Amino acid sequence: MNKTKLHITVFEHEKLLVGKGDKNISDDQLKALQRYYGNGIPFFKLINNGVQFNEHVGVIQVGNTLIEVLPKADNNPHSEIDEKKWRDILIDMLRAVGGFDVKQTSSSNLKIKPNTILDLYFELFVKEVEYLVHSGLVKQYRKKEANVTALKGSLQFSKHLQQNLIHKERFFVRHTTYDVEHTLHFILYKTIRLLKQINTNAPLNSRIGALLLLFPEMPEIKVSETTFEKLNFNRKNQHYKKAIEISKLILLKYHPDVSKGRNHVLALMFDMNLLWERFVYVTLQKNKNQSSILKAQASKFFWKPENGNRSKIRPDIVVRNGENYTVLDTKWKNLNGHNPSAEDLRQMYVYHVYYGAKKVALVYPGIEEKIISGNFLSPDKGTTELEKHCSVITLAIPKNCLKNNLVKTWQSEIQLTIANWIKN
Repeated sequence: MNKTKLHITVFEHEKLLVGKGDKNISDDQLKALQRYYGNGIPFFKLINNGVQFNEHVGVIQVGNTLIEVLPKADNNPHSEIDEKKWRDILIDMLRAVGGFDVKQTSSSNLKIKPNTILDLYFELFVKEVEYLVHSGLVKQYRKKEANVTALKGSLQFSKHLQQNLIHKERFFVRHTTYDVEHTLHFILYKTIRLLKQINTNAPLNSRIGALLLLFPEMPEIKVSETTFEKLNFNRKNQHYKKAIEISKLILLKYHPDVSKGRNHVLALMFDMNLLWERFVYVTLQKNKNQSSILKAQASKFFWKPENGNRSKIRPDIVVRNGENYTVLDTKWKNLNGHNPSAEDLRQMYVYHVYYGAKKVALVYPGIEEKIISGNFLSPDKGTTELEKHCSVITLAIPKNCLKNNLVKTWQSEIQLTIANWIKN
């Protein structure tokens, strides 16, 4: 039986209110989000009779309602075309930074067209597990205790006496068995069952149902971060890694509704500031000259108290060409023609001094490519320009959302813009 899905699309920093506006949520859904917020979730803030999202984007599924939060760094009016553009940009940015690995499972091999990140992750998982099942599940050795009719392994004498006092033909033993019952399969089976419960993408329902029939039934386990930390991958089970990574993402982000059992919450959300920083770094790293050295989050100590730990400064990207250093700090926001904040500029001045940089720059997304050059001023009267250059670089987002390889084209433009700025 197919589940009906309500799909709500909003942009970052927008609000969702109970029963108000074209896009709204029910009172039950708000209560589910309030309970979820109580777990220390930073993806939105609670407001009067609703929620307001922040710089985190992605999807939050509440029961059968899918709330999609998209990034936005232009001034275009909201429309289906605008939503499609930003959805494609978000998915491709995640691909570029390795948010999900599509080297083996490329988007062209997917059988359904993903409407959201959640659909994409679900199908990537299903496709990976289908491959594992069809290629044969890996077996491992494990210790097993059982009451058997043939003596094998080591006899557990106390338990044997307890259970077999009148059954002389049985032996309670501990022995080694070689089968498919191990932690990797416990995790995958738990994820398949969860997808059967929460998936609202009709084309995937039959494939998930088929997996449940084909996959051997496994015991139920509790899953935590520790469960995944204890896993060991080797040559024999390396091909499980992608499916397990997606399982980890889904299982640890899932919060069941224990009160009413209807509005379970699953959130796959990404901080756009971190994603933008990583996206710019990966773009420059991929296309850099052999003589250039790039480092992300290259920290330095800059203050030490009499007692206690030293404090660090940590710029987003440091580029080294020979003895020349360039520092880039990325900010996911639209300046809309305004100057950067004084706090951001002060931060860049510190980077300039502590890294002995030739140039520093704040890097923003925007609707048009623009580089504003500037110098820091001397502390006397604030009129003399120092030999300390700080630029504001706006990287234009591609306008045509129908163009193939939109984000790859954008990456080429980003690399060219910043390389030319560093040279000149």
